[in-house]
Amino acid sequence: MRTLHHWPLDPNSRQARIALTEKKLKFSLVMATPWEPTENFLQLCTEAVPPCLIEPTANGKTVISSARAICEYANEQMGRISLLPDTTTDRAEARRIACWFDIKFTGDVNAYILTERLEKTLSGSGAPDPQILRTGREHLKFHLEYLSWLLEDRDWLAGRDLSLADIAAGAHISCLDYLDEIKWEKWPVLKSWYQKLKSRPSFRPLLKDTVPGLRPAHHYTNLDF
Repeated sequence: MRTLHHWPLDPNSRQARIALTEKKLKFSLVMATPWEPTENFLQLCTEAVPPCLIEPTANGKTVISSARAICEYANEQMGRISLLPDTTTDRAEARRIACWFDIKFTGDVNAYILTERLEKTLSGSGAPDPQILRTGREHLKFHLEYLSWLLEDRDWLAGRDLSLADIAAGAHISCLDYLDEIKWEKWPVLKSWYQKLKSRPSFRPLLKDTVPGLRPAHHYTNLDF
């Protein structure tokens, strides 16, 4: 069976888990802490950060690292469900939004909020810096406004059906939701989208994730919140 090295509150790991599950590809999970990689993981994964997928082959194994590569790989596996739209323009839009989260959202939001509230707290490297958190939350507001605007005339972020764009967005948003960083009453359109995403079978395992020392928001596991 294939193995995914992941960390529960890592958005990139969550993307990989959702995509693999949507494609009904079975896998087992192995923990890999992003800021404390083990020697075995360093030898296995060139990037030294999760996610990293180990796929058994007839001649040994294939190692696939990074969320984008794993998600695209999963989508190309056989199955009636596609994680990209039918038309070339819509596929480009789905990939654009996924890339937005890989790069811009990560740099604007996660580098501030997740680094302060997760990495610093759990690694014991100090208390979160209030000024850095304020900056990250200001950036987050801009991104939530943009996502809400996209969803005003779309069922899903890249069109009529769920795609890699929604998987990327949901993975990032869910980590912030765990930390109670999103005041959903201010974002009703985005909330409706997130409720649909949370209700999918592929998303349910993420709602069971916990990290010692960090209690999730009280509404985190509720599908109707």
